Amino acid sequence: MSASMKVSNATQRANLVAVLWATPALVFYAFFVEIMFLTWIVQTPLSLLLGVFMAGMQRYRSVLSVFYFIPLLFSAVAIGLTWVSILDPNFGLLDTLLKTIGLSALAKGWLGDPRLALYVVLAIICWEFIPFHALLYLGGARQIPKELYEAANIDGAGRIQKFFSITLPQLKYTVITSTTLMLTGSLTYFDLFWVTTQGGPGYATRVLPLQMYITAFPNEAVGYGSMLAVVLAFFGIVLSLILLRFTGFTRMSSQLEGL
Repeated sequence: MSASMKVSNATQRANLVAVLWATPALVFYAFFVEIMFLTWIVQTPLSLLLGVFMAGMQRYRSVLSVFYFIPLLFSAVAIGLTWVSILDPNFGLLDTLLKTIGLSALAKGWLGDPRLALYVVLAIICWEFIPFHALLYLGGARQIPKELYEAANIDGAGRIQKFFSITLPQLKYTVITSTTLMLTGSLTYFDLFWVTTQGGPGYATRVLPLQMYITAFPNEAVGYGSMLAVVLAFFGIVLSLILLRFTGFTRMSSQLEGL
């Protein structure tokens, strides 16, 4: 092995050690625990209920669906810039409204407070992606055979009983698909964090893709940043395999057999 290859391998090992041990622990904690869990726990029930609601054939539901899907029409950068303007502590719409109605105590720098910034950005992410997942549930709910609901009506089942006994079980594979897209997609959150906070204040919103970019380009530590990208890809592959293994995604079959 040549001397240059030995140096290269040693550098790669050093970068890997730096990624695993020198990267601030807050980065990994915020990314893997708070972002994945909180976005899933918020988006899943809301998008499920919204999708099932929009699946109804009443005309007013179709009209409301137009407003629900508005976030899907804009890019993440446009959404980020819009919310930065709304949340501006001096001239933002939210704080101005709070001051107007006498709730000045609640007005604050939403994106400048280390205790709130991450949750504010996560709320924006949920607002952006809930319509997409609701669309998945909308398609799934409209595929459920009406005969199941007719039989439930004959048995005297109420709306809540029909939801938990028919709708939710029939949407099992849709929940799995949505969860897979949601969790693996959380590995790529970059644009909204960069546009709204650029990782600040401090490390409050410094998620892993953002840490990778800042390390590789502004800090000009390309080797370290490249290793972060490798670790990020590795976690994505492992997460996907875990989801495929334990959700039964690869064993999906039609739920309409025998109907």
